Amino acid sequence: MTNTITSSLHPTRYWHKTDDGRIQCDLCPRLCRLKEGQRGLCFVRARENDAIVLTTYGRSSGFCVDPIEKKPLNHFLPGTSVLSFGTAGCNLACKFCQNWDMSKSREMDTLADAASPEKIAQSAQQLGCRSVAFTYNDPVIFHEYAIDIAQACHELGILTVAVTAGYIMPEPRAEFFRYMDAANIDLKAFTDSFYKSLCGAELEKILETLEYVRHHTNTWLETTSLLIPGKNDSDEEIDRMTKWVVEHLGHNVPMHFSAFHPDWKMQDIPATPELTLIKARRIAMENGVHYAYTGNISDTASGSTYCHNCGVKVIERNQYQLGDWHLDKSGHCQSCGTQIPGVFDGPPGTWGARRLPVRLDSG
Repeated sequence: MTNTITSSLHPTRYWHKTDDGRIQCDLCPRLCRLKEGQRGLCFVRARENDAIVLTTYGRSSGFCVDPIEKKPLNHFLPGTSVLSFGTAGCNLACKFCQNWDMSKSREMDTLADAASPEKIAQSAQQLGCRSVAFTYNDPVIFHEYAIDIAQACHELGILTVAVTAGYIMPEPRAEFFRYMDAANIDLKAFTDSFYKSLCGAELEKILETLEYVRHHTNTWLETTSLLIPGKNDSDEEIDRMTKWVVEHLGHNVPMHFSAFHPDWKMQDIPATPELTLIKARRIAMENGVHYAYTGNISDTASGSTYCHNCGVKVIERNQYQLGDWHLDKSGHCQSCGTQIPGVFDGPPGTWGARRLPVRLDSG
């Protein structure tokens, strides 16, 4: 790389020059080929002074302390709080995006808060958060910032969470997930036509990421599928999806089936009926998924965790609020002694359903 990159921009590594004089960004499968001054589809990686730079390093669209179950992660430090934030832009083009004000933003004014990786880690510690989550927009596009934050967090004993669509190339993927302690990866549908027409992406690339994270990293993995009426919610598609998960990821990767609400460019589609989510959960469990949940609805029965061996309810959960708890400190069922898969460390947290927006002092 040259030394002429503007000081406010952050250098990146995953790019190369092409024969036609453009520079190709090699971070995600879009492989954007840019002329000087152009930005990739994600909008935050740009060609500047003959290199690809990250334009949002150190800048955020806002910080909030959330329950970890909101990510959603049900088997990762249940009941604890997580410092959540995102930046701007996205490398997918989902017409149903529920965070479109940030992920689709082309206005750098959206990035109201600024903080160094060290400041974010210190703030998480001061706020009593066990983890920091990269969320709201996809963290793979601010790859360098997320990794630097993860390293700063780990020095203070703070864990890190990636909420992502998993649309990333193999080399940067390996580096990224090396620093992530947990991930919720969207499995948005199980047809390539859905991904191409509604997300501008490829299903196969997502499946590759899921398999990589499950089998080649120490990252705790859960998945989320937002079920959209008439688009990806058929029994046949849920059946194929969940059978694939069991075959390729195993029985113990928790799956979340969440309710769609009309948003962004799909406001003509009705909200997902609760019965659709409950049926999807039933299909998943009949196909061998040990832990399946509904999301964006209030239903204790389908939101709670049950021991896959004896069937006892080990974590009672109503959305983000925990109730009865029947696990020991390391996550064993108190009834039969079976280890519940996940990351459990002591008694459950007591954060509850609170959502606390915070401002970080620059630093």
